[in-house]
Amino acid sequence: MQMKQMEDLRTAFGAKLHENVSMANYTTARVGGLVPALISVHTLDDLSFTAQTLWDLSVPFIILGSGSNILVSDKGLDAIVVHNRAHNLKIETKVDPPFIDAESGAILGTVARQSALRGVSGMEWAAPVPGTVGGAVYGNAGAHGSDMKASLNMAKILHKTDGISDWPVEKLAYEYRSSILKREKIPAVILSATFNAVSTSRDQAWEKINAFQAHRKQTQPPGASMGSMFKNPPGDFAGRLIEAAGLKGRRIGRAMISPIHANFIINLDGATAQEIWQLMNIAQETVLNKFGITLETEIECLGEFN
Repeated sequence: MQMKQMEDLRTAFGAKLHENVSMANYTTARVGGLVPALISVHTLDDLSFTAQTLWDLSVPFIILGSGSNILVSDKGLDAIVVHNRAHNLKIETKVDPPFIDAESGAILGTVARQSALRGVSGMEWAAPVPGTVGGAVYGNAGAHGSDMKASLNMAKILHKTDGISDWPVEKLAYEYRSSILKREKIPAVILSATFNAVSTSRDQAWEKINAFQAHRKQTQPPGASMGSMFKNPPGDFAGRLIEAAGLKGRRIGRAMISPIHANFIINLDGATAQEIWQLMNIAQETVLNKFGITLETEIECLGEFN
């Protein structure tokens, strides 16, 4: 980051600008080097203002929610991190059908649980999914037979040059764990999302949530991780392939391919991003050599790795 850019940022954001921040404190894998600065935003107005100011100053930035599904290099990033904490949630039950409107910094599990408490069904699948609404919309998060493509009605998006517009789900051109925003790196910020829903009883909604959470607890490992590393290839499962390749429990330093679910890499307290990245490469190379299948990453690797 150039000195002039940092001076401009200090002028624009003042005490909101936190400099030389370790990303290990903001990612679910608990790894990642320093970034020049981090700005926390708590409202959609703040989020819009911050993004537009950074665009106007030609300062590169990333939007960070819960910090899942990303691997940040130990060398850090030459970009500003905007920590999105805008999490207001509206559950409208007085219309038919009901709907759920959530700001992009809202935690998915909170959206699911609060909706269930109001007798609104449609997001139960998301209860055990780590991450925020913005990240889920961006990456077409999914679990338990559903995903954003099935649940989303509309997303409100701030564009670098065209202001704010409402995108119906079709415009996001969803594919498996992907959207047009993600594929084409469109300079835009997801502000909020409206989800389809139906009326149900609180007990029925909670029964689904409890079942999904129990399944996650039984099949996925605890501890610091990024979530699922790789997309499932057509007709198969990444975890099954990595396990069949004999890699369950494989370690480099303090990073380990989980012995519970092979599509997870666990930070055993003290792992580096480089160690995790090396294990990911070993998994890809071994599966390709043994089965002729190329595993595509589900997570995003940010920064330099070697």
